[in-house]
Amino acid sequence: MNSALDCFMKKIILITGATSGIGKAVAWKFAENGFDLIITGRRKERLEVLKADILSKYPVEILTLSFDVRDPDAVEKAIAGLPEPWKAIDILVNNAGLAVGLNPVHEGVIDDWERMIDTNVKGLLYMTRHVAPLMVARKKGHIINIGSVAGKEVYPNGNVYCGSKFAVDAITKGTRMDLVSHHIKVTHIAPGAAETEFSLVRFKGDAARANNVYMGFTPLKGEDVAGVVYFVSTLPEHVNINDLVLMPVAQASSMVIHKE
Repeated sequence: MNSALDCFMKKIILITGATSGIGKAVAWKFAENGFDLIITGRRKERLEVLKADILSKYPVEILTLSFDVRDPDAVEKAIAGLPEPWKAIDILVNNAGLAVGLNPVHEGVIDDWERMIDTNVKGLLYMTRHVAPLMVARKKGHIINIGSVAGKEVYPNGNVYCGSKFAVDAITKGTRMDLVSHHIKVTHIAPGAAETEFSLVRFKGDAARANNVYMGFTPLKGEDVAGVVYFVSTLPEHVNINDLVLMPVAQASSMVIHKE
């Protein structure tokens, strides 16, 4: 970014897991509304494609950072290495997360457990640990953690995934307590069934099984969740949405979905 633009930077949002699904939709939604973007993810080529696509439509500034949120050193290096104007992050969206496998606990795959805990819990913590001090220094900011209805209701074979999302809920509450004196908003958003790459990852590339999850009803789309993320970020300075659950109309709970 050239120096002539530095003093004209608009509000900045940092989005983890921006290469697909909800994270990608959030990037588009905030670019549409004039935010400058820091988009992160493991797949560098996808970040660059997303950047080019957004810039072809919206006059915003975009910084791409390719790293794995599970790596604490990579997270620290990425945030510490931000050019000074980009450190004025207004919104952090901790979106990176995944479910892997759907096994009863006595048949659980340890590697699956590690991936979920390291991404959904530790990755969120690493990002918050290094971005929050930048907000504290400015006495302003908004941290939005993308959780899941699985962090509200446990379902069979969801053991570790549900546990990781319950942790997101608890961490969000604790973060809000820790940062309230610094005038920083902290929000937890818990979507229900959303048609993204979520099920494809959970079922380890089994597209037929993943597609079957969404048959017979209209699930949420990434754009639906992105609209809610944008909404909670646009409220007056004295108003904060602490916790928000959204589901498709056909879903009444984590286990009750009406299919035609």
